[in-house]
Amino acid sequence: MPAGPSHAADRPIRWGLTVKVFGALLLLGGLAVLATSILGYVRARDALEVSIYHQLTVARQTKARQIEEHFRTVRKDLMLLAQSRMVVEATRGFRTAVEQLDREPVADGLRRAVEAWYEAHYMPNVRRLLGKDVPAIDYVPTAPSGLYLQQHYIVENPHPPGRRDLLDDAHDGSDYSRVHAIDHPLLRGAAVLIGFDDFLIVDAKSGNVIYGTDKDAEFGTSLQRGPYRGTNLAAAVARCAGRADASATCLEDFAPYLPSNGEPNAFMAAPVIDEGAVIGVLVAQLSIAAIDRVVTGGRRWRQEGFGATGEAYLVGPDFLLRSGGRLFHEDRERYFAALQAEGEPAEEIAAIKRYGSPVLHQRIDTQATRAALAGLEGTGRVIGNYGKPTLASWGPLEIPGVRWGLVAKIEAAEAFAPIRQLERDLLIVGGLTLVAVIAIGGWLSRSLTGPLRDLTAGARRFAAGDGSVRVAARSRDEIGQLCLAFNSMVEDISTKNVVIEDKNRENEALLLNVLPAPIANRLRGGEQGIADGFANVTVLFADLVGFTELTSEMPPQEVVTLLNGLFTRFDTAAQELGIEKIKTVGDAYMAVCGMPNVVDDHAERMVRMAIRMVHIAREHALEHRVSMQVRVGINSGPVVAGVIGKSKYIYDLWGDTVNLASRMESTGVPGAIQVTRSVYDQLKRKFAFEPRGAIEVKGKGKVEAWLLKL
Repeated sequence: MPAGPSHAADRPIRWGLTVKVFGALLLLGGLAVLATSILGYVRARDALEVSIYHQLTVARQTKARQIEEHFRTVRKDLMLLAQSRMVVEATRGFRTAVEQLDREPVADGLRRAVEAWYEAHYMPNVRRLLGKDVPAIDYVPTAPSGLYLQQHYIVENPHPPGRRDLLDDAHDGSDYSRVHAIDHPLLRGAAVLIGFDDFLIVDAKSGNVIYGTDKDAEFGTSLQRGPYRGTNLAAAVARCAGRADASATCLEDFAPYLPSNGEPNAFMAAPVIDEGAVIGVLVAQLSIAAIDRVVTGGRRWRQEGFGATGEAYLVGPDFLLRSGGRLFHEDRERYFAALQAEGEPAEEIAAIKRYGSPVLHQRIDTQATRAALAGLEGTGRVIGNYGKPTLASWGPLEIPGVRWGLVAKIEAAEAFAPIRQLERDLLIVGGLTLVAVIAIGGWLSRSLTGPLRDLTAGARRFAAGDGSVRVAARSRDEIGQLCLAFNSMVEDISTKNVVIEDKNRENEALLLNVLPAPIANRLRGGEQGIADGFANVTVLFADLVGFTELTSEMPPQEVVTLLNGLFTRFDTAAQELGIEKIKTVGDAYMAVCGMPNVVDDHAERMVRMAIRMVHIAREHALEHRVSMQVRVGINSGPVVAGVIGKSKYIYDLWGDTVNLASRMESTGVPGAIQVTRSVYDQLKRKFAFEPRGAIEVKGKGKVEAWLLKL
């Protein structure tokens, strides 16, 4: 029986298959190209669209989380300050001093000096922004205290505008200046530390602005009767003035604010409570700049993956922008031409030019913005703000006190440009293939259909796992030979499949021990030359201090056992924290967090990893009765990562971030964790650090460093 297939295979070929193969290749090749082209086009188009929507959604959600976290931080800081003894005592002191000033008569010379300052320095800009002539008397304070304070802290302030906060004491002998000289440096320092544009304290009863860090034009005026009674500042104060709740805050949306040169400002207020009564309102003035930096990515749209036409923008319930538009910053002339082409009102365009910004002046009312402001998340093709088809992802922001929507979009023409080129190429290839198929298809079908059908059915059964399949050889030509070879192949493959599966499992385990799982998957997919850039990760280097001297007289087996046990515990900690070990060199250990899987808290995870490493090293040293300490260096920043090597893969990192992390380790302190400014700035509110000052780093010069307090 075993000799049967061999005799059948030796039978002479009755009909040559040269012509048949030629025709079959043309036919099958044509059909394959046509089917593959259509399927490839459809799947490529769908996959590209899904990928773009995913990228837009990820970008939008990331920006939304950053903005929401910004306002949560502001609210928490403001609430804590309003409850502090410093602010309560300052409010009491300023109220008493202002009431005393209001009882004093106002000298005519003082009023004239204030009015002259307004006419010369303040009103020209107000008239330009408002686009009309308004009298200065409408903005000059009427209360004696307001005139007095503006005379001494604005008109006679020796510091230039924008730096009036440097004046601590006006040296006028008043009780107000005495209180101001004590409390102003503290309040100014708090504003700078937290990052507020300005700090204001308002009398809850009278609505008088009794203190302002920057000493702008609202200082000393009444928010109930004065020129700024209709502003969002007055609205925030009015809402909080009657709320004797220490946890209450009142946020008012951005609006043009004249004392800040018409720039958009938002105000968050918190009641100042003394013995159960609201005596004042602490107000933080918030600039639009911080929000704009997050939404526009610092105006680095291409670097954030938005291409040539993509962007993200923020809108409020009035459908007006709360962030700068890309076209406005990149091409003003084309921007205004696009607005005019879309029929935007002339007064809207004039306001944008007058204020030098589209924020709070350009209206974007689209399907995407309406859905986002309605509290809905979604993606889809919409008509964009300049009348062009776009792919967009939209959603709301969860910020108490305001209703905002965030949209990330890119023009459809740019998004689908690769598909358009593919479509043209496929049409040419498909047309040529169809002509060939029509010419040769008829006479080949009868001679090849039957045997190929059997062979195809057998192959499918075998592919489905049927190892007993056999194909009958109906002819003596090459197809018959192929059927016989197929039968022999099935027998061989069925026998070898078990061995192959065992080897595959072993190879899979070995590959995952060498490379991260996502990189291993890409290599298995056939990708070569893997190299990726990551905008922000955290890199750790650790080294065992004195390990060489410690192990110089130890047997090799004990050295390996000691080091393996320690690094195994390091690996366990890294796996628990989602950290990727890159490599070990001797007694040095290198790891990274934030890649290849991106995480937002990579710096915090890595610091926690470093803390564990210090404790693990101490425990390990005690268990093995040796003197051993670990020295750790950490840095955050951009890196380039890739796979190098051919016969023995290694996944490694490069860049200044890696080099500086290594220097942090080599210049560190045994048993301690040394970090750079980038790590310190991210985690200074979560961990305690001790400044080490500027240290000498090879290739970098003087570099600031901090030691984590363990």
